[in-house]
Amino acid sequence: MGTVSRKQPLYDQLVDLLREKIENEHEPGDLLPSERELSERYGLSRTTVRLALRELETLGLVSRKHGKGTFVSDATREATNLMGSYSFTEQMRGLGRVPKTVVLEFEIHEATKSVAEHLRVRLGDKVFRMRRLRLADDVPMMVERTYLPVSEFVTLTLGEVASKPLYDIMEKDFHQKIRLAEEEFYASIARSSDASVLGISEGAPVLELVRTTYNDKNTVVEYTHSVARADQFKYKVTHVRS
Repeated sequence: MGTVSRKQPLYDQLVDLLREKIENEHEPGDLLPSERELSERYGLSRTTVRLALRELETLGLVSRKHGKGTFVSDATREATNLMGSYSFTEQMRGLGRVPKTVVLEFEIHEATKSVAEHLRVRLGDKVFRMRRLRLADDVPMMVERTYLPVSEFVTLTLGEVASKPLYDIMEKDFHQKIRLAEEEFYASIARSSDASVLGISEGAPVLELVRTTYNDKNTVVEYTHSVARADQFKYKVTHVRS
């Protein structure tokens, strides 16, 4: 495997070797050799190979699909500017990708303490709760859990949510004037329920995003908690000095 420091763990050596091959010899979507093939090729244990592939997945260089193998990620994808559009549909169209939304849940619930605090409503007030899978070019990108106050969207239906972008519904159908959306994000790992929907391994790196949207009356009209695949999303923030 070449000459390296004796103190460097074997899986680190394999990470460096595979990273170089990914950057110089592979294209996004290429299937890498299996754990067994890599183990035999480099004379390493399956445990060492598995640790190396897990590290590459954490770095966002590969994605592992259960039962299918390990694939090279698109590390050259454009970054989404957090200072720009806050709509997933608009973001993806701006990047030249075809957005798609699958509604997994759509129900009316009583606001829990956490949801009530985020939406600035009373505990137990009626809220729409929806869970949506967002895709781009048919690739699962993120799972969104969105909460809306029923008082602002009384006649909202599943059919509308399934067929139109949410912000179009807010602005065109319910005449909401969106003033701003606050968004924060942090690194995390995928839980089983999200991983299965996103087509990634449980424990794979993800980005969690929390967004609170306000209308022109400073009323909170949306609270969304999203889990995004780290191998598909790259964010940037542009700071302008005034």
